Amino acid sequence: MISEGASIIDIGALSTRPGSKEIDEKEELERLLPAVKSISRHFPKTIISVDTWRANVAEKVVNQGAHIINDVSGGLFDPQMFATIAKLNVPYIMMHTNGKPETMQQDPQYRNLVLDIIDFFSNQLATLHQMGVDNVILDPGFGFGKTIDHNYQLLANLSSFQLFELPILVGVSRKSMVQKLLNISSREALNATTVLHTIALQNGANLLRVHDVKQAMEAIAIVNKMDQILAI
Repeated sequence: MISEGASIIDIGALSTRPGSKEIDEKEELERLLPAVKSISRHFPKTIISVDTWRANVAEKVVNQGAHIINDVSGGLFDPQMFATIAKLNVPYIMMHTNGKPETMQQDPQYRNLVLDIIDFFSNQLATLHQMGVDNVILDPGFGFGKTIDHNYQLLANLSSFQLFELPILVGVSRKSMVQKLLNISSREALNATTVLHTIALQNGANLLRVHDVKQAMEAIAIVNKMDQILAI
């Protein structure tokens, strides 16, 4: 992934797929810490992001060399997370979800999808700002408590989140929003994923969380070239 152009390696040990079961903090750390230490040792110039919603885990992985905390709960699952991020002074990826992974896909409901997520980000960011945390990346949470239609509505309105003037991260790689729409498996979803990445980049995405780095970098290069041409 690094040789193909990945600038950040995002690792996690607690599955957040729809319907997944929680593991305890001890097991999460037993899985995570060796990986963080190994990547830090072998690839010292690589930025490491750790996917966890537990504040204690966040503190321990940063102390072992992680640079970014990627919290799928946006601060909702652990009330100590924001204070921990403020103390650690590291970039924080705030993702929106609608419930915990075990139940989040059970008929998710919104009054207005985009406005509800904007309200969530506004409230959480206000709390972070009061703690002195400004280095935040926003992730609208594709597939986390959203139907297929919700996901495509988010993609179509991604630029709405630019009002916060913060980087926008998109994670759509090989997700069910293409598998179910096209009736394909995750192994067959690379081409559709590249289409989603292209649309996301055109609609304001600044960061892509991907499985297939080479193809994502090609999409980024083409979209960047088009932006250069249009700016002339």
